[in-house]
Amino acid sequence: MTAITPPSFVFHQGTQPLLVSMPHAGTYVPPALAARFTPEARQVPDTDWHMERLYAFAKDMGASLLVATHSRYVVDLNRPPDGASLYPGQSVTGLCPVDTFDDTPIYAAGDVPDEAEIAARREAVWSPYHAQLRAELDRIRAQHGVAVLWDAHSIRSVLPRFFEGKLPDLNLGTANGESCDPALAQQLLQIAEAAPGYTAVLNGRFKGGHITRHYGQPGQGVHAVQLEMTQCSYMQECLPFDYLPERAVKVQPHLQRMLAAALDFARASRV
Repeated sequence: MTAITPPSFVFHQGTQPLLVSMPHAGTYVPPALAARFTPEARQVPDTDWHMERLYAFAKDMGASLLVATHSRYVVDLNRPPDGASLYPGQSVTGLCPVDTFDDTPIYAAGDVPDEAEIAARREAVWSPYHAQLRAELDRIRAQHGVAVLWDAHSIRSVLPRFFEGKLPDLNLGTANGESCDPALAQQLLQIAEAAPGYTAVLNGRFKGGHITRHYGQPGQGVHAVQLEMTQCSYMQECLPFDYLPERAVKVQPHLQRMLAAALDFARASRV
């Protein structure tokens, strides 16, 4: 029996001028592709696990939600379509990654995707996600006069390939101030810095990926912010990557305060 391939995203349309995007939450890998992976890669360890559960409150706030279904190992929805590096000179993973965050091969036999395969994945998975993202931002802006895009991410707190030591817990990125109003960015940073037991930074190691940089157009009423948070703040960072409710419940109020601030900003900015 042929496996049914899921759509590239799950979408919920909200009522408020806020869209929460989760481009790395997906875990689906087509069986024929998974057969080419190493046993490690089949576990899709670099997933932004449990994002929907962590941000479940956002739906109650009236936010729209756009959640990826496919693993970033199939195609990375937060990379430019041409695969250009977001951090020139630094170690990064590509549009269709060939190695894990631990710098181990994804493809057991070295049969990495060629340009035709990359193009096919981009067309089948990347393009529909971005078409929906664009359409929803346009709808929100048309209805409310302004839109805030919150790109929700998580990552292991210690990854020597990408950064030294332990990552701050709450990493806000606004493309060095270009993707959203600086006043909003500072307000979000103040909330993050005031969260007891957590560390925070604005435009540190993570400044925002393709989604933040491409869609954030504050001059046109679209403000984009990325939050990359440490997975140890809410889950187990190694297999089996379990959600830890007793940890998550401590960080969720701070996430909710940041989203509420983003919504208040949007409402005050309506034109």
